[in-house]
Amino acid sequence: MQPSTPSPISIGTLSADLSRIAGVDEVGRGALFGPVVAAAAILPETMRPTLVRLGVKDSKQLSGAKRQRLACEIRAIAIDCQVGLATVAEIDELNILQASLLAMRRAVEKLQVKPQLCLIDGNQLIPGLELPQQTIVGGDRENLAIAAASIVAKVWRDRLIVRLSTRYPEYDLAANKGYGTQRHRLALQQYGLSPLHRQSFRLR
Repeated sequence: MQPSTPSPISIGTLSADLSRIAGVDEVGRGALFGPVVAAAAILPETMRPTLVRLGVKDSKQLSGAKRQRLACEIRAIAIDCQVGLATVAEIDELNILQASLLAMRRAVEKLQVKPQLCLIDGNQLIPGLELPQQTIVGGDRENLAIAAASIVAKVWRDRLIVRLSTRYPEYDLAANKGYGTQRHRLALQQYGLSPLHRQSFRLR
């Protein structure tokens, strides 16, 4: 599927009446285990200084405990915030890029408040999304709504992987969250793939 046509709206010329802007980001793209998860967040303009003061920024720059606290704050403050995912089977069928974009589209489409513009982390527009959208490379560092989405998606996915770790204890998932640590890779050599490992990443 070809990417949708870029929106003519540029970041530098956003109209002041665009009050419903959704930040969209995904996590789990480089993992060996579990789904890729995305979040879409619409933040009230009046609460942006509060979110900055609380420390909302790229989820990768935060501790796990800080992310969990901020995810609760973001959900309480946001006009709307939703999560979408693409399954391991979809990752293996589509490839990780297209599965990530699918997860993003699902997150946006679950929003109860329709955004006037979606700001997408990265350089790929979301195929099939019937809304104006704009990509921002490094958006989780540059845009507060994208950063908020990255935190919500990361916390949601981490909690899922921790729950799944009790089903597959041999892979040390509670510690690695599905990523390819040395201990995880050694377990794969010893035990093979679980049903929730991505087969398309077998040779990674």
